[in-house]
Amino acid sequence: MQLLHRGDVGPAVAEIKNTLASLGLLPANGRPGPALFDEAVEQAVRGFQQQRGLITDGVVGSATYRALTDARWRLGDRSLAFLVSKPISGDDVFALQERLLELGYDAGRPDGIFSAETEQALRSFQRDYGLTPDGICGPGTLRALKQLAPKVRGGRPVFLREQEKVRRAGPRLRGKRIVIDPGHGGGDRGVTSGDVSEADLTWDLARRLEGRMVATGMEALITRGPNACPPDADRAKFANEAGADMFLSLHADANPSSLAEGVASFHFGTGNGTTSTVGEALAGFLQREIVARTGMRDCRTHPKTWDVLRLTRMPAVRMEIGYLTNDGDRNRLLDPAFRDVVAEGLLVAVKRLYLLGKDDQPTGTFTFDDLLRHELARAEGA
Repeated sequence: MQLLHRGDVGPAVAEIKNTLASLGLLPANGRPGPALFDEAVEQAVRGFQQQRGLITDGVVGSATYRALTDARWRLGDRSLAFLVSKPISGDDVFALQERLLELGYDAGRPDGIFSAETEQALRSFQRDYGLTPDGICGPGTLRALKQLAPKVRGGRPVFLREQEKVRRAGPRLRGKRIVIDPGHGGGDRGVTSGDVSEADLTWDLARRLEGRMVATGMEALITRGPNACPPDADRAKFANEAGADMFLSLHADANPSSLAEGVASFHFGTGNGTTSTVGEALAGFLQREIVARTGMRDCRTHPKTWDVLRLTRMPAVRMEIGYLTNDGDRNRLLDPAFRDVVAEGLLVAVKRLYLLGKDDQPTGTFTFDDLLRHELARAEGA
């Protein structure tokens, strides 16, 4: 869609203003005349973006528009069902997922998308409550949902399920399927600085990481070739269809200030307590390993609702490794030896997740050779 920002006018701006007003972020405007995207609208958009785990740039692009559309729906406004071709999304779906989880039904991670997993949980609830198990959340099902007291209060049931899945997977890396997503590609070069592009650097880093993962017996899949740039939704779909155990997206960053520097990690989270708990843990491991090994500035981990994090059905992390607009970060990223260090740190962080704190070593000290010896010892002891 066309980007909307300060200074724009027209029906699309009027729609955005009405939505922001309905959410209490902007006063209702009953005055006639053209709808203007002014400073007040920009600040309201920024506030909404911050609430929803989006980039807070005050610009309405496809992701912000989708989130605004989702925010209009409240549970009970419409019937909800699983549609294969175009899944329903919205705040009403999120509320349904949260309610099912409270009642003890596994609706998966509450992400506001009515998936097959949500449908199965809803059918189970309907069956237990004596309703027709059609997987449709209509008036009768809504009444039943409101009448029942939650079986789960406090805690994080999704976290327990995700953690148990990691525990069952075991500490060995062999056989685990990881999708590596080098950002941008093809005609989209990402951040550029002189003759250096983010797309080329992330592709090179992805190949280095792929080689190390394959050496441990992992199955590493890359979302794109050097001359392609699939949309984020397609990258997530690729990982879902591959049945990946983990999704790792690699990027570099940019900033108008040349002083901005460092590494940051992002996992799925709405900012209001809903999060991919294993993704959050993985982001922490990745962040700490890279900072310890490189000495880069720690820009910490953050919850976001970007498509590669929201639409993936496995733990997913996006990493911004350095700023190409900063001379120090740029020079380090151009060094192949530095990219080797980063690739090793990424792999070790993945290993730490599956170790669950057992047989671990201090951050930044576990080497690739140590990892291979650990894998061999596990294989011989199996």
